[in-house]
Amino acid sequence: MINDVKKSAEQKMGKSVETLKADLGKVRTGRAHTGLLDHIHVDYYGSMMPLAQVANVTLADPRTIAVQPWEKKLIPVVEKAIRDSDLGLNPATHGDIVRVPMPALTEERRKDLIKVVRGEAENARVAIRNVRRDANEQLKKLLKDHAVSEDEERHAQADVQKLTDRFIAEVDKQLADKEKDLLAI
Repeated sequence: MINDVKKSAEQKMGKSVETLKADLGKVRTGRAHTGLLDHIHVDYYGSMMPLAQVANVTLADPRTIAVQPWEKKLIPVVEKAIRDSDLGLNPATHGDIVRVPMPALTEERRKDLIKVVRGEAENARVAIRNVRRDANEQLKKLLKDHAVSEDEERHAQADVQKLTDRFIAEVDKQLADKEKDLLAI
């Protein structure tokens, strides 16, 4: 029972860290990377499809993403989807390829992005702490139902706290790496 609670808490904390990694991947640095466009969907014959399922997304150079739709008539649709996204990118069409240049980040924009990144990290920390709280409540319920002894419950709470500390340290590491990335010129 205690192991189930700890295993469940560890899985949920791990998911919080994975979500943070995905969210941080969407925050752009000065360099181009194809993962930046992962969340963009385009209208493909009436249904919304992820960009990667209707086009080849590659790096043309370190500051440019090249998107080559599989059908010529999708070019303006892809261009509009990228332009309308929340990334602040301005794609340009060159023949049958949509080129997405990454503008250089200004100092002010870097600071704004760091604030966004710190907010995402804090949300992940809160999620991890909520998992800890839920696990501790489950342990207290087990104690109340006389399913475990006080010592077992206390040791399990200490283990849950160690898990929490480990995952929060991982969040802090992700945050530090992303801040370093954003500040690199």
